[in-house]
Amino acid sequence: MTASVWFLYSDEKRYGKKEKRRLKEKKRRGFGREERREANEQPGQLVKEQDWEEETSDSAIGNNMGSTCMSLRLLLLALIFSCAAVPQGARAAKPISNPDLMVEGGGNSRIMQNDIVETINKHPNAGWTAAQNPYFANYTITQFKHILGVKPTPQSVLSDIPAKTYSRSLKLPNEFDARSAWSQCSTIGTILADQGHCGSCWAFGAVECLQDRFCIHFDMNISLSVNDLLSCCGFMCGDGCDGGYPIMAWRYFVQNGVVTNECDPYFDQIGCQHPGCEPAYPTPVCEKKCKVQNQVWLEKKHFSINAYRVNSDPHDIMAEIYNNGPVEVAFTVYEDFAHYTSGVYKHITGDMMGGHAVKLIGWGTTDAGEDYWLLANQWNRGWGDDGYFKIVRGTNECGIEEEVVAGMPSTKNMVRSYGAFGTAIV
Repeated sequence: MTASVWFLYSDEKRYGKKEKRRLKEKKRRGFGREERREANEQPGQLVKEQDWEEETSDSAIGNNMGSTCMSLRLLLLALIFSCAAVPQGARAAKPISNPDLMVEGGGNSRIMQNDIVETINKHPNAGWTAAQNPYFANYTITQFKHILGVKPTPQSVLSDIPAKTYSRSLKLPNEFDARSAWSQCSTIGTILADQGHCGSCWAFGAVECLQDRFCIHFDMNISLSVNDLLSCCGFMCGDGCDGGYPIMAWRYFVQNGVVTNECDPYFDQIGCQHPGCEPAYPTPVCEKKCKVQNQVWLEKKHFSINAYRVNSDPHDIMAEIYNNGPVEVAFTVYEDFAHYTSGVYKHITGDMMGGHAVKLIGWGTTDAGEDYWLLANQWNRGWGDDGYFKIVRGTNECGIEEEVVAGMPSTKNMVRSYGAFGTAIV
């Protein structure tokens, strides 16, 4: 049972027949979307969930039972986790619709104020430049936090996962860029991704690294589905659009595989950000069927052999990229990161916003002698340095070297998916 279905089911059981009818009516009416359109809201605004509830005569039921409902929900989640094959210490999932997002949010906010940009650009030792980014023009602080979808992986879980190390005798270049090292792999050097308003960075980082590794090791330029991982991994991975655990994404690849993006695309048919153009949406339902009629879901699955983390020593991280391809990394994001445009990022000012996952593709050293990591973000090419950014290497800046995860691509299912090896059947 998917997370979204489970919480709808538990709501119906708790509230009884009247609330069951109310929930059905709420679903039928599209959660008040038509009313929002008629109100001619400004772009970027969100509507409080209670605005819809005030239109019904039974809304007091939900308000009076809030405390009891939360207790029952936590109890039910505990029972689910006691039976599910989830590592000990993993966090229980929250409701998919993030209540913190359901606030009015138009207008200006600190995320777009000039003081952060001015502070960075006037700082004598910043090492990077900042600018107002149109990508976040309508974002409130709450909305910005929501797209930072990495949940802290419990140390008890990480300690059970082998950490890959490399011999110090391995010679590595002073500079490395996976885009030029594997120039035949178009997925490495192309930034098309935009996670939209969903906290799906943990899924994007994993899927993009795996598809790069399929090209590097099997000479296959394929685009894999973020939507499959996001909607079908369920409690094992976390909370879908409300965040997840990067390492559990790789375990999903081992156990379940991931279909192609053509089979289950992230963007909708009219080109809006998934799953639509409005700011707050729940995790999509896992349908397990291809959008293309002549494709079979299971035949489009691509697997990983294993899921592992890489030792946090920079030498080990560089060696892993050099030998096997890009890796997924998680790090702490502060307010100033939203305004990055060029240079080697390090935190200068602003509050902590949350955890973010991206793809690490290389390293180098500036003319001034500052070591850096080279990474690809998923906020489209309008953000940062054409979608990429650099961050200080070797000092664990913002925790960038703490949680590095990856896996190796598998030949499993290739006979079903491909006619001749390396040639896709579409």
